[in-house]
Parts: sequence; structure tokens; C-alpha cells
Amino acid sequence: MTGPAVAAVRRAVRAFLATVAAPPELCVAVSGGADSLALAEATAYVGHRAGHRVRALVVDHGLQEGSAKIACDAAAAAKSLGADEAEVRRTDVTGPGGPEAAARKARYRALAGHDLVLLGHTLDDQAETVLLGLGRGSGPRSVAGMRPHDPPWGRPLLAVPRATTRQACAELGVEPWEDPHNAEPRFTRVRLRAEVLPLLEDVLNGGVAAALARTAAQLREDSEALDTMADVIFTRAGGPEGLDAGVLTAEPAALRRRVLRRWLLQSGVRELTDAHLRAVDDLVARWRGQGGVWLPGNLEASRRHGRLCLTSQPTT
Repeated sequence: MTGPAVAAVRRAVRAFLATVAAPPELCVAVSGGADSLALAEATAYVGHRAGHRVRALVVDHGLQEGSAKIACDAAAAAKSLGADEAEVRRTDVTGPGGPEAAARKARYRALAGHDLVLLGHTLDDQAETVLLGLGRGSGPRSVAGMRPHDPPWGRPLLAVPRATTRQACAELGVEPWEDPHNAEPRFTRVRLRAEVLPLLEDVLNGGVAAALARTAAQLREDSEALDTMADVIFTRAGGPEGLDAGVLTAEPAALRRRVLRRWLLQSGVRELTDAHLRAVDDLVARWRGQGGVWLPGNLEASRRHGRLCLTSQPTT
């Protein structure tokens, strides 16, 4: 007989798959932890009944002694829980941004190449992501957290607490792997999980993780509506010579900056910060004949004859 936690995870997967055009093969990222194992079982259970094949993808980061065996054990566990196939992919963790960011980027690279890959992020992960965004002052996009469906990534468990996935594993009789990195306080997310969120739960009398996840969902809805409106403005203001500053001047700042952000990113600006965006916005909202704005990639945004344009500057 299915326990309540297993049933809850299965319901979450079934509800998610009902909202997307699921391909014939469903891929699930499996680390061997409770979240991913519960997700793998639920995906196999729900997917098979809907005619899908299920493949588990296990990434071996090579960061810990015995990582190859850990990855093989995770693959075997996924198959025992109903996955049709389990594949281990080795990746090298390199690049800037610290070990957490580098490992995350390497993992996503290793998982890429499929129409849909399900990830085991839970309600607690969403709450941690919102807190990280708040602390960095990254604006509503960051505070809005992770999207349930951000192709090719799918996150069916964003409304499921981590405690539920752990209980689901207990009901299934499987022992999840405990990543020792999840107990290392040198990682920011670990301290949020072990120190900050428990303190907030205590001070605010519980329910903080769920409240943060609800806030993220509300912000995503608002942001999606604003993005849709900004798309219309972008079409009106756009052209081969840049953006019509007159069209943008009449718009509220929230819409105007969304248009500018899209224009700059599509034009090749990388590592765009809020300071960059506001400086370019000043060419519209606070125009007084000032010079251009230097941007990453040796690019310059400037205003000429009533239009914003972006030009490449030679390196010195």
C-alpha cells in the first residue's frame, strides 16, 4: 500500500506533467539523495502509466573520493525504483564563481541535450533561493525563484517539502545518500538551510519556507505579465537603428527597464548588472545630452537622434 508521502510526490509529478507537452522519454536527474530518488520513483510510476519511457541521469562531479561508486549506486537505485534506464555522466568542475556555482554549471551542462529533464528541487530549495536573491539585492527576477518549467528543466516538487521526500524514501524502503557537502558551513546555501531558515521559522512561528515559496510564485506571475507587456513595447520601439527613446519615455520604469534589458542581452551584452541597466535607462528617463554608457564586452550604449544604439568599441 502506498504511503502518504509517496502519494504526495506522485501527485506533484502528475500535476506537473499535465501542464507541459511531455516528450516520449522523461529524463530525471538523480544524485542519490532523497529528493531525486523520490522524484525518480514518482516519475517512473506516473510516466509509465501515461506511456512514457523514463531515463535517470546521474552526474559524477568527481569532487569527492569514491564519487564514481556513489554515482553507480544512485543509478542502480533509480532503476530499482522503476527507471527504464540509468546513465552516469562524468563532468569536470571548473570555472569562476566559487565551488557551488562551478558545480552547478557543470551539472547543468552534463544534463543538457534533452527535451525535458526533471529536477528534484523542493519547496525548501525554493525558499533558500528566494533568500539568496533577497540577500544579493538582485531584484524581482531573482526573488521570484526557480520556475516550475524552464525548458528543458522541469521542477515538479517546488510545492513539496523536503521532509516529504525523505518520508517517501522511508516508505519505499530505500536509503538515500547524504552528500557531505550539504553539511559544510563554508557553502552559503548550507548555512541558509542549517542556520537562517530554522531561526526564521522560530522567530516567525513557522511556515516561513512555504511563505517564501508563495511569494516567489506571486512574483513570477507578476513578472510574466510585465514581460508580456514589455514585449509589445519592444516591438513598437525596436528597429535596425536601435530603440526609439520617445516610445520608451512614456512607459513606467518597470516596463522600460525590461525592454532595455531584453535589448541589451539580445545585442550581446553579458554580465549585465542593475547598475548597467539603470545607467542605460538614464539615457531615456534622465536625458540631458550626456555621453554613452560603457558595458561589458567593449560595448557602448548611447543616444543619437532620439534613438538608443549600441556600438562596439576597440580595445586598447
